[in-house]
Amino acid sequence: MEKNENQATKKEPNYRGVKAMPFIIGNETFEKLGTIGTSANLLVYLTTVFNMKSITATNVINIFNGTCNFGTLIGAFLSDTYLGRYKTLGIASVSSFLGMLVLTFSAAFPKLHPVDCGSASSCASASPWQLAFLYLAFSLLVIGSSGIRPCNLAFGADQFNPNTESGKRGINSFFNWYFFTFTFAMMVSLTIIVYVQASINWAIGLGIPTFLMFLSCAFFFVGTRIYVVVPPQGSPLTSVLQTLVVAFKKRKLDLPEEPWTSLFNHFPSDSINSKLAYTDQLRCLNKGAIITPEDKIMPDGSAVNPWNLRSVQQIEEIKCVIKVIPVWFTGVIYFIGLTQSQTYPVFQAMQADRSLGSGNFKIPAATYNVFSMISLTMWIPIYDRLIVPYLRRITRKEGGITLLQRMGIGLVIGILTMLISGVVENHRRSLAFTRPTLGTVSHKGAISSMSANLLIPQLAVAGLSEGFVVIGLVEFFYKQFPENMRSFAGSFLFMVVAMASYLSSFLISVVHNVTQKGQNGNWLAEDLNKGRLDYFYYLVAALQVMNLAYFLVVAKWYKYKTSEDGSSLDVAMEKIDSEKHVV
Repeated sequence: MEKNENQATKKEPNYRGVKAMPFIIGNETFEKLGTIGTSANLLVYLTTVFNMKSITATNVINIFNGTCNFGTLIGAFLSDTYLGRYKTLGIASVSSFLGMLVLTFSAAFPKLHPVDCGSASSCASASPWQLAFLYLAFSLLVIGSSGIRPCNLAFGADQFNPNTESGKRGINSFFNWYFFTFTFAMMVSLTIIVYVQASINWAIGLGIPTFLMFLSCAFFFVGTRIYVVVPPQGSPLTSVLQTLVVAFKKRKLDLPEEPWTSLFNHFPSDSINSKLAYTDQLRCLNKGAIITPEDKIMPDGSAVNPWNLRSVQQIEEIKCVIKVIPVWFTGVIYFIGLTQSQTYPVFQAMQADRSLGSGNFKIPAATYNVFSMISLTMWIPIYDRLIVPYLRRITRKEGGITLLQRMGIGLVIGILTMLISGVVENHRRSLAFTRPTLGTVSHKGAISSMSANLLIPQLAVAGLSEGFVVIGLVEFFYKQFPENMRSFAGSFLFMVVAMASYLSSFLISVVHNVTQKGQNGNWLAEDLNKGRLDYFYYLVAALQVMNLAYFLVVAKWYKYKTSEDGSSLDVAMEKIDSEKHVV
């Protein structure tokens, strides 16, 4: 009751809900079409227009993607602490548009990229100022994605009243539409836009996403007057730092025999967080709740100086964050494999038969990645509507199986993905040497007679693995983080992708430098027929096996977040989404 009274004294925002959706969904749709349409084919753009070697282009893309995802943590911090989601999205959207515009100029004006070398044996590299112009575009795109990714979902949900049934239904509907627009944008980008870029003209192909991003900005700003703009609430990272500092200050104190009754355990009545049970894991942090003679208590029961005394609740909230870090590392190693399954198949397709039927039409190499998305899109409703209800009857668990079990299954499928990729690449390479080839790819090598359609199984299995691990990670972070830190929970997944991108670049560089000195030659040669990409896939599979073993140890150690009455807080995603946007 007290919580409700506190909320009632606050000024109720004028929620427009459905009226704001045309602007929000329009902004989301065109933003996704713009950003995905630009990034989907960047690997081919760098190798064909900027004459980069495959190894260099792959590393540039990995670092670019890693920086985009790492930047979401900074974007979430600035949004929650200083700017708010509206200003962050506005600045980020304009930055993304400018980045796409600069990238389009790099393709449209001959002086901004190297001379097309055609079939010449050697090509001119990009000049320093041409690279500087290219990296300016990447920098603007990084700023844009850093602000858009952590804020777009939350901003859309802000437009609905989370305390009414219609508002909760509106939030759920918005999330459904959000993921629909994401899938739609992926399909269009990996087919129509990629085809225009690869087969018609790069300037037009990049200009289309740029124009779509302009429409996204227009939709966003036109709806300004009807948006609910939630002001920044302050960063919860301060609480994390305070808990660590206090625990360090009191590290030499002894815990009482019954800490759950003796430690400072204030819980604010207006907190949106669930009251957590005392746990013995990470016991060293519990010392931060020991009350000393120097500690003073406010009339409302809170500590006078939060840098000297922390409550059991505050400590348990920080434990929730610390305990997910080992699981986070598992996601990093998994994404290293997923990254390879999304980049090198493009090069494999370029040196395989991409003909569609008996005609002259060739499927663009980057388009094959759409099969991962198709696999994922088909699997989600099957899993949610058929498999989960069946498992629920057997296990009596709400999700059928636990989140960590779901992720473990995905890790096994991820290993299978790498093994299939290695077998298919070995077959493609063997045909290139034993059967007549179908021509050559400029600056690479002969085109194997293997149909590029044989890449579909490994891509489909990769999408299936993603349906288990990635969606499992998203749900795991959201459910295990404290309610007031779920903006950072979303950033945690992007941080996984960021670190995996950096480590992928490092792994590729190490393998390239080590194997080029070996007897079997460079595994990652520019001409895949001269390399041993299959060996590289098997190496990544071995890393995934070790990662699975590590994950099993972590999963056995991990204890899910529980409330004070002992019940699990493994609540439904719909409930989380309705609770976390309280104004």
